[in-house]
Amino acid sequence: MELLGNHHVSAMTADASLNLEFYTKVLGMRLVKKTVNQDDTSVYHLFYGDEKGNPGTELTFFEIPRAAKNHEGVSSISSISLRVRDNQALAFWKEQFGKLIIPHEEIVERGGRLTLAFQDPEGQRLLMVSDQENKGVKGGTHWKNSPISEENAIRGLGPIRLTVRKPEKTVAVLTNLLGFREKESYASLVQNQPAIRVFETGEGGSGAEVHIEERSDLPFERLGRGGVHHVAFRVKDDEELKQWIERIAAAGFQHSGYVDRFYFHSLYFREPNGILFELATDGPGFDTDEQLDYLGETLALPPFLEPKRQQIEAKLKPLNTK
Repeated sequence: MELLGNHHVSAMTADASLNLEFYTKVLGMRLVKKTVNQDDTSVYHLFYGDEKGNPGTELTFFEIPRAAKNHEGVSSISSISLRVRDNQALAFWKEQFGKLIIPHEEIVERGGRLTLAFQDPEGQRLLMVSDQENKGVKGGTHWKNSPISEENAIRGLGPIRLTVRKPEKTVAVLTNLLGFREKESYASLVQNQPAIRVFETGEGGSGAEVHIEERSDLPFERLGRGGVHHVAFRVKDDEELKQWIERIAAAGFQHSGYVDRFYFHSLYFREPNGILFELATDGPGFDTDEQLDYLGETLALPPFLEPKRQQIEAKLKPLNTK
């Protein structure tokens, strides 16, 4: 068994319309699925990705209307990276953010790659990362209808940064339980803080990395809009997922058991610092119930929710995705 890389990250928004505008119109990602939170069907769950929403390209958002602002701290997924093809694409985005008055920083090196930190309208902490020097898991496929050219388009998820107070406990889960390898470390950009440690799985590269940041100067995070709910790692298929369930149970972790999300199948558990991990299968995929050319245009519901469509739609605020 070996995890193949990062599968998706699920974050929080208080405004689905604002979120949709930013991630599709500004960042040029494709809305590959407009559905609902399967644990609370009164709110949207939006999935963005490449042309098909391939595993490793998915950034998803739960809409929680009136959610309080996220308060940054430890025991958190503190940064989501988005891959672009090369350093020139990074320069393009820096210019774009300047024109559009989007909060951003200077281009700096992190972990041997050039990066550009920026924020979405709700303060979500994001990082563009150049794939120019990258080797390992390949990026996604450009969506032909994206407002961003193929040369500058987002290619998928890059490294995920976890910020914790006691890193060794999280490191033990990543390496001893999940099979990640420690690759290297790089200096923190925060003064007087330990180096950030890099772990990778599968083929490695930016699409298969987790970065661990140790911070003793921060309180615990209070999750809200602009925060991240969980990170998911790629599992080949159902057979391997069931083996992972056995392995995690044997290690003494409480877990969700097998969860059928229809578009993929999952297992959830919390590592010792309280961060929610998910293991998710590569399939069946987002074109299971919609044609590829029309992904995300209408409200999609898995079969077990379809009988409740009328009640579900009545509770949702209309969201124009065509």
